[in-house]
Formats: sequence, C-alpha cells, structure tokens
Amino acid sequence: MFLHTHPYKPFLFPEATKLIVGTLPPPRFTMRDLKKGDVDFCYGSRDGQLWSILDRIFKLDLKFETTDEAIRQRMDFLKDKKIGICDIVESAERAKIDASDLGMNNIKLRNLVGYLKELPNVDTLLFTGGNSKNGPEYFFRKHLKTFNLGLNLVSDKIPRIYSFMLPDTQRTIKTVSLTAPSGAANRAVGSMEAYKKYKKENPDFNTLDFRILQYKAFF
Repeated sequence: MFLHTHPYKPFLFPEATKLIVGTLPPPRFTMRDLKKGDVDFCYGSRDGQLWSILDRIFKLDLKFETTDEAIRQRMDFLKDKKIGICDIVESAERAKIDASDLGMNNIKLRNLVGYLKELPNVDTLLFTGGNSKNGPEYFFRKHLKTFNLGLNLVSDKIPRIYSFMLPDTQRTIKTVSLTAPSGAANRAVGSMEAYKKYKKENPDFNTLDFRILQYKAFF
C-alpha cells in the first residue's frame, strides 16, 4: 500500500481573496521522481492544464520546466492576483500508484475551515472539479458536515456555484466548481451542451479553449 502524502504545504498569505482547492498531485511528486516538463510546485504536472489555462488567460509566458524560475513565476502571479492554494487532501493510501481520485483510500483531509478562519480576506473557493466521488467539492462537503454545515446552491449553471457561512463568523464564502483541468475530464466536457454549441460555431474550438472561457470568469 502506497501512502500518498501531499508534497506541498498550502500556499497561503494574508492578502489572499481566493483559494484554489484540489486533491493531490500525482504520486511522482510525493516520490520526488518528476518528469521533464514538470514544475516542482502546486499543479505542476506536465499532464495538467491549470497553469496552461492561466498562462493563456493572463499572457504570463510561463516556463514549463523543473526550475526555480518556473516556481517563482507561479508564486509571483498568485501573490499579484491574491490567489492562494489549499488542496483539501493531506494524505491517502493507494493500492495502485496512479493519480486517480477514485483510487484514494483512508483519506485524511486538511482543516480547510480552520485555514479560512485565519485568512480574513478570502471570499471564494475555486474547486478544480465538481461533486464526483473523491473530487475536491465532494471532500469539502464531507468536511463541512463535521461542522454541521452544507453548501447552499447559488447557481445550477455549470460551473455550479454554492455558498456557506463560515463558522463563528459573519462571513459568507462562495464556492465555484470548475471543470477539472485534466485530460480525464475531456469526455465530460465534450458532452456538455455549452461546449457543443461553441464547437458547432467553430470546429477548431477544443476542450482547453472551453476551460479558458470558464476559468477566465472566476480568476
């Protein structure tokens, strides 16, 4: 059994107004066996699309390589845009060493509510995935239940938007369940009516283009 621990601490700072919330990076980041093109930072997998999406939206000219400069570029961007990162999974066990969310067992969650109480300016959580089993929204709902809380629907249009009242405060925090920035979610994107509409209007439109449009509205 492989113990898949999160290799990065939450990237948090007092000025943050939004937090990106995912689950775990691929096991090779925990094993310190990165591939060419990986960045040794949150969402740094060469197979993921988050930084490619943000690179296109903000014209960042990011480097996609295992260097300190690539890390610095991402940290500078996040601080400039007041965006933190706090993946919700601290660790999980895997019978098979892969990046599948469904392959996680005996999962230990981070106390995201606790972090939020220490970050007075955060008003939005950006989930890198919806409420499918072992996705970030799914785990956050379980986390909220320990405080006898749930998410209240704000908009049922994809990406779905919810809100909740942070315990012991008067703060209402919004959550946005973005389409996952992974190749595994491309089939789901292809079945969406909104995507089909864009594709019909422009045959060159692809699943990355769709995510760029979606993410741009919330980043």
